Amino acid sequence: MQGLWAKCESCDEIIYRQELEKNWMVCPHCEHHHPWTARSRLAGLLDPDTFEEFDKELEPQDPLGFADSKKYKDRLKSTRKNLGENDAFISGVGRIDGHQISVGCFLFEFMGGSMGSVVGEKVTRVFERAHELKCPALLFSASGGARMQEGIFSLMQMAKTSAAIARFRTGNKPYISVLLHPTTGGVAASFAWLGDIILAEPKALIGFAGPRVIEQTIRQKLPEGFQRSEFLLEHGMIDAIVARKDLRTKLGQVLGLVG
Repeated sequence: MQGLWAKCESCDEIIYRQELEKNWMVCPHCEHHHPWTARSRLAGLLDPDTFEEFDKELEPQDPLGFADSKKYKDRLKSTRKNLGENDAFISGVGRIDGHQISVGCFLFEFMGGSMGSVVGEKVTRVFERAHELKCPALLFSASGGARMQEGIFSLMQMAKTSAAIARFRTGNKPYISVLLHPTTGGVAASFAWLGDIILAEPKALIGFAGPRVIEQTIRQKLPEGFQRSEFLLEHGMIDAIVARKDLRTKLGQVLGLVG
C-alpha cells in the first residue's frame, strides 16, 4: 500500500502523493520524471473513453521449464497476482485529438518490461492492426530487453517485430516510437529504434548494453551522460525530447501532420 507522501528520487523533496499523481508523476520541484504505470499513461494521453484493449487474454508459457533462483512459471504466477496483469505489454486502439491509432505500452514493473513470446506477439499485432485499419502505430517502450527465461523464443521476437514493421510501412502510415526510462537490450535493438518519428522523455536511459557493462568491456570511461536522451538528441539519434506534460499535445500535432 502506498503512503500519502513520496520522496523525489532526484532532489529528495517530500511530495504529497496526490500532487505527484496529478502532475503526471513529475516532481514539481525539479521536474524529475518518476515511473508512471502503463494504464495511467494511456489514460492520460489518449482521448477519454476511446481506448479499446486487445489481446489481454494472452499469457506467457514456460517452454524451456526455466529456473534460476525461482521457477519461471512461479515468477509469472506471483507477478500476475501482484500486478493484475498477464504480461509486460498492453495494446489496443485509441485516439489522440480524434486521430485513430494502434497503440501499445510496456509495463516495466512486470519483470522489467522484458520481451518474451507474448510481448513480441502483442507488439507484432499492434502493427498488423494498424496496417489493417490504415492508421498510425504508437509504441511506448520501457524495457530491460529480451526475457532470458524464454531463451531463443525471446530473441526471435526481435526479428518478428521488425518484420511486422516492414510490412506495416508498405501502407505509408507513420510509426511513432516514444522511448521511456529505461529502454535497453533487445527492445532497443529492434522495434524501439525503428520509428519514423522517435521521441524520448527527459534523462531516459536508452541503449543496448548499460554504460557499466560497456566500460568494463572496452576499458574506457564513457562520455558524461552517455546513453541519456539528451546525449542521443545532440548526436542525432532521436528527433525530440518531450516532457511528459507536453507529450499529448506533441503527439496530437504530429498526428495532425502525418497521420
